[in-house]
Amino acid sequence: QVQLVGSGGGLVQDGDSLTLSCAASGSIFRAKAMAWYRQAPGKERELVATITTDGGNTIYNDSVRGRFTIARDNTKNTVALQMNSLKPEDTAVYYCNMRDDIGPLYWGQGTQVTVSS
Repeated sequence: QVQLVGSGGGLVQDGDSLTLSCAASGSIFRAKAMAWYRQAPGKERELVATITTDGGNTIYNDSVRGRFTIARDNTKNTVALQMNSLKPEDTAVYYCNMRDDIGPLYWGQGTQVTVSS
């Protein structure tokens, strides 16, 4: 069983930056793609960014491309989401996710990000 523990959320202002981090237990981390999702109140959970096992390829939601950066450290079993130029519409609970070719495997507990205008 894999455990994903997310951290780094908080309350920031429009235009600020924030970095989320997710630590994974177990030895399969480096063999799995990772992702960040988010869910705003009243909305469905959406994919924010994904990263391949070696970190060589990343994919971003159009709404965050150019502002957010996903990165991983396979020596520390961590994946991070650097968020710049935050907007009020980025307000959501952010979830770390471990995935395979079929889809999501494990979820973190979620961390709240609130951007005030």
